[in-house]
Amino acid sequence: MARRFVEHLAGRDSLIPGTRSARRIDGHTHDETKERNKVLAGRADFARLATLAAVGMLTVAACSSGSDTIDAFASGSWPVAHGDARNSNSTEHTDLSGTEFDWSRPLGGTVVSPVSIAASGQMFVSSYTDSGCNLFSFDIDSGRKRWCNRLGSSVATVTPLVDSVANVYVGDDGGFSSFNEHGQLRWHVPVNGVPRSAQFLGDGSVLAITQLGQVNIVNTQTGKQTVPIHDLIEPPGFLDSPNTSFPPPDTGIDSCATGSEKCPVAAEPAVDLQSSRIYLVLWRPGAIAPQLVSLQYDANSTPAISEVWSSALLPAAVTSSPVLSDDGNSVYVADVDGRVNAYNTSDGSAKWTYGAGFGASGTPSVSADGNIIPAGGDGGLLSLSDDDDHASVVWSREDIEQLGIPVQTADGTALVINRRQDELLLDSIDTNSGETLASRPLPGATGFTVGTSIGPAGQVVTSTYLGEIFTYTS
Repeated sequence: MARRFVEHLAGRDSLIPGTRSARRIDGHTHDETKERNKVLAGRADFARLATLAAVGMLTVAACSSGSDTIDAFASGSWPVAHGDARNSNSTEHTDLSGTEFDWSRPLGGTVVSPVSIAASGQMFVSSYTDSGCNLFSFDIDSGRKRWCNRLGSSVATVTPLVDSVANVYVGDDGGFSSFNEHGQLRWHVPVNGVPRSAQFLGDGSVLAITQLGQVNIVNTQTGKQTVPIHDLIEPPGFLDSPNTSFPPPDTGIDSCATGSEKCPVAAEPAVDLQSSRIYLVLWRPGAIAPQLVSLQYDANSTPAISEVWSSALLPAAVTSSPVLSDDGNSVYVADVDGRVNAYNTSDGSAKWTYGAGFGASGTPSVSADGNIIPAGGDGGLLSLSDDDDHASVVWSREDIEQLGIPVQTADGTALVINRRQDELLLDSIDTNSGETLASRPLPGATGFTVGTSIGPAGQVVTSTYLGEIFTYTS
């Protein structure tokens, strides 16, 4: 398999293993993906029927490990796309300005989601590849590949969730699966759609919400549904209309990157671990815009998942994840028109809206002390403070062309990918003053990055859209 994968890379206008230069990779449309989706479409009726009518149905691999409960949370790890349950894009690590370039490696396909990192330093990333593997695991110290698997093509749209013992939880076309640290399948459950990047809940269960609005909460050990499936959008009535055709599981998945009603749930939710509140952006059928929605999870209630409130219609489409403040009182949403919108978590009422067209489109970074740094776009770099009924600009840098999602450290530093002429740089910015503290190149990198993650020993890991991972260590 490894030899075929290398031959495949060498035969494409791709990134050749052993080099540190990045060249453009072909786009998202792959013949193999199309053919696989045709097959999936033909199985759609059966898959949805299995999901909706047989809540407990699953396949458990022989390598599943016992029945003891796993402690899902591990200090120092980067378990999910935006670092934690509240999607903060922040870390408890300090002194990261002195990190230097260590290693890089290409994946052979485009990457649209950040890397997740276990407390052991094992890294996980998905990629669009024409053949071979599309879910990878690497060692953070050496960059050596530990294992790789081939899943449905939609796995490339999500970041694997990782627990304290390096089990990963990831969705693809019509399924949600868990693999152990060696890449062996632990269990697989059918779902309606493609789960967005999953999250842990306060009781250690796994929350997986698909782009079609199906909410699944499963046990980390067995994959069994811990509570009944909850549909945010009513599925087709196959009992009343037996000839109803269910859409293929990847329906609307391409629209998640641009924002439209075709992808009702475009990104992963934010979770308040203390209150078991879940926050997500939902585009309801027939609506002209999406809404921010709050759900309450209580495994001992009926129903176990209930809607607490939904906001007024948002000003524009949203492709990023909501972010909770550290105190859980506010939730922030960036939209595609360049606004950052703040809401009260108590009732969904609007607090303030800042900007329009300044470039915010990615998930903002929100530190524990309330510093808000919007992500993405071409509007430079700035810091906002939440002043309850309005936002104030703390500082701004028009000379920085931001090309990723900032990460804030516990000692007041923001790690930002910046373009200077034709070079990509990893900059450390003082979050109090906006001053540049350090600047390190991404050797040979082009394009833009899709997220920055922090390893257990303070390693800084960023991945480019063109499919190369860059790692920095102290």
